[in-house]
Amino acid sequence: MKAISTQTYGGPDVLAYSDLPDPKVAPDSVLVRVKAAGVNPVDWKILAGALDPILDVHFPIVPGWDVAGVVEAVGADATEYAVGDEVIGYVRKDAVQHGTYAELVAAPVRTLARKPASLSWPQAAGLPLAGLTAYQSLSRVDAKQGETVLVHAAAGGVGSLAVQIAVARGARVIGTASERNHDFLRSLGAEPVTYGEGLADRVRALAPEGIDAAVDFVGGGVVDVSQELLKDRGRVVSVADGEVTGKGGHMVWVRPDTADLTALGALADAGKLTVPVAAVFPLTEAAEALRQSMTGRTRGKIVLEVS
Repeated sequence: MKAISTQTYGGPDVLAYSDLPDPKVAPDSVLVRVKAAGVNPVDWKILAGALDPILDVHFPIVPGWDVAGVVEAVGADATEYAVGDEVIGYVRKDAVQHGTYAELVAAPVRTLARKPASLSWPQAAGLPLAGLTAYQSLSRVDAKQGETVLVHAAAGGVGSLAVQIAVARGARVIGTASERNHDFLRSLGAEPVTYGEGLADRVRALAPEGIDAAVDFVGGGVVDVSQELLKDRGRVVSVADGEVTGKGGHMVWVRPDTADLTALGALADAGKLTVPVAAVFPLTEAAEALRQSMTGRTRGKIVLEVS
């Protein structure tokens, strides 16, 4: 198969487009012919060696944890799927090596769900990691109908999905973003505020009674700002601030979860969730896709088109 891989840590320039052996398919896995693969910041962080302290890493590394594709073969005990099924997945395994920037990926069934019919292949590939991060963060703070939820970095790949999920739950959503993204947030159902100095005052102007829950997808001290505004200081989640638990909040490290991924697909097919796609690159241009991700200024998801 053709794949993007690296034999060493480094930046996007270490990636090569080359031939690698087809993956082996374990009994509880299926072989997926990849249509599209989502690009996430964790991909270039893995290349830089940032996850080496917490995950086993084996070279050559094929990056990528997000996939959308078609089942090509099934393992001996993978009864959940059949050849020809269209699936999506957050294919994070116990070790980093065999990722989704490839024509084929062997995916444990626990990482997969059926592809939402309403989403294109690029949209479907952009949903799993970002969607699960948003969904599990909102679940951790128990965001629900009638409450006011503050979403930090609301125009990004994760934040834009969190806004839609919270709105679908019946919550009022206040989202932080640069002013150029305010109309975009309004189109998703959020009330936008500009991030940066004075954020707490701007949120108080919209919600003088305070907020019920907050989700942080950016870091940089916004947990402290959130706790100034929260009625219950413990109802804050961060995916970016390692000190949040010491402050009484919650840290989320997104988990593969078929039920959660299926719920996201149901929201999409009900017209309550769409996946904004910022850019689609061919697999051969994976390095450029990662460079764009590294700018941190992308609105929506970056996706690789594979086949």
